[in-house]
Amino acid sequence: MKIEFEKIKESEIKNFYDGEGSIYAKMHVDELNRIMKGRLPAKSSIGLHTHSSSSEIIFVLEGKGLIICDGVEQIVGPGSVHYCKKGSSHTFINPNDEDIIIYAVVPNQ
Repeated sequence: MKIEFEKIKESEIKNFYDGEGSIYAKMHVDELNRIMKGRLPAKSSIGLHTHSSSSEIIFVLEGKGLIICDGVEQIVGPGSVHYCKKGSSHTFINPNDEDIIIYAVVPNQ
């Protein structure tokens, strides 16, 4: 199956999980997965949340940011992949002046 994110309308999600600012997402959702191309603007964040029923994989395409997963801080940038396993908690912070572009996959389990 081919997913063409360029043809999917971008949605704004304000204060995602009580984060700062907004995240912008183009999503494909079916019974198995949520697959997203996202944009985390400068000075925005995704708040701390727990993946109690599934994992999440985030592929960083552009920009640099900070992910805190289970209390461990990691700087991510282009080519980085963050894996938040089921049962873990994480947050994603963009403290910089440029947007972060990602692909993310969350299995629906």
